[in-house]
Amino acid sequence: MSFSSASQLREELNKTSAIEILSKFFDDGSFCETDALLKSEGSFAEAVTGYGTVMGMPVYAFAQNSDVANGAMSKAQAKKIARLYDLAKMTGAPVVGFYDSLGGRLEQKNDLLAAYGEILGKASALSGVVPQVSVVLGTCLGTSALTAVSADFVIMSNDAELAIDVAGDCSSAEHNAKHGVASILCDDKDTCIEKAKELITYFPSNNLEVAPIDDEVQPDFDEECVVCSIADADSFVDIDEKCGEGACVAFGRVKGEVVGFVETWGELVDCKAARKVAKFVRFCDAFSIPVVTVVDAKGFKSLKSAAVVTSAYAEATTAKIAVLSGNAVGAVYVALAGEASGSDMRFALDGAVVSPVNPKALAFIMDEEGMNVPVARQDKAAEAFAQRELNAVNAACNGYVDDVIEKSQLRAKVSQALTMLSSKRVETLPKKHSTI
Repeated sequence: MSFSSASQLREELNKTSAIEILSKFFDDGSFCETDALLKSEGSFAEAVTGYGTVMGMPVYAFAQNSDVANGAMSKAQAKKIARLYDLAKMTGAPVVGFYDSLGGRLEQKNDLLAAYGEILGKASALSGVVPQVSVVLGTCLGTSALTAVSADFVIMSNDAELAIDVAGDCSSAEHNAKHGVASILCDDKDTCIEKAKELITYFPSNNLEVAPIDDEVQPDFDEECVVCSIADADSFVDIDEKCGEGACVAFGRVKGEVVGFVETWGELVDCKAARKVAKFVRFCDAFSIPVVTVVDAKGFKSLKSAAVVTSAYAEATTAKIAVLSGNAVGAVYVALAGEASGSDMRFALDGAVVSPVNPKALAFIMDEEGMNVPVARQDKAAEAFAQRELNAVNAACNGYVDDVIEKSQLRAKVSQALTMLSSKRVETLPKKHSTI
């Protein structure tokens, strides 16, 4: 493929799918291409790279070009993407990758492995330094899948495929969502692009900046939803919604300020939920996004899941606020709200229960007479014991809760605490990383 001028080459390139994707992603007129004329195997390189603004925020992005060799990875494509990461390292802007490729140019043999390795190395080096998002719009198999899931968050179209091995059930969007690989699922490509744009607005440019502040929107008061009474209306972006039972995580805003929300739902927290909570808290900590945790759980399903969550909270130095809305029993209180979690403020709603063990078991130990009732009435007797002896007021009197408040006061209390904690600084022991 030969062209008589650069303008002729650009004219042809502008007709490709990658340019179309990036044009939809970036603000109108803001996209600037990098390595625009670089060729691969006598044709266009199999990806388009560049930078621009998204909702006014500077962002780097690349899109695999399915119109050129099906977007296959090559030395040229790797060179373009690697340079994009180098630019992000120097300037600190987030990196977003749009994936749609049938694999790699196998004729390049071991050079192809080096190409994958270069991108993976640079993406790993920037983990925790600049936010990274992968958007899987089509096929993403083999080592390309490994590079895609190296990002902080993966957005995936429902008809896309993502797997390290041969395509099949394990490559479906639903499978990847249930196993915590795909953070967000979308109906189609355009929705994926819009969701990526939305997600970017919750991130700071890098780990030395603060997340952008938006206009305050009054919350939707919901009698059943504690988080809804705290956060600005319509500000939630759910993460890993289909993965794990017993807990959810989401980005939201409180009076315009970006906050990471963790909420447990009153049941046992399983291993998948524990892992997604730990990963989310670590991301928030890396970019100094405050974490508000709404605590109501009977416990963890496994010892390992409890340890993973406890470690993530204990290691995080970002602002952390715990809201006890129901049962805070044993390891759940310790991991999410207690001294081990490093919570800066602990609020409790009326009716919350703080107990070292299952309240019913404790009732049999401490209130034998009260529990000496027919089996059918034991649950009610145990609940009465918990409300009498394990209530939030008693916990506050013993220093385990900072204040017991009404739900209507919660938003104001959390907002005030976030303002006071905005300048929080914590010195930690020198180490390379946690091993838990």
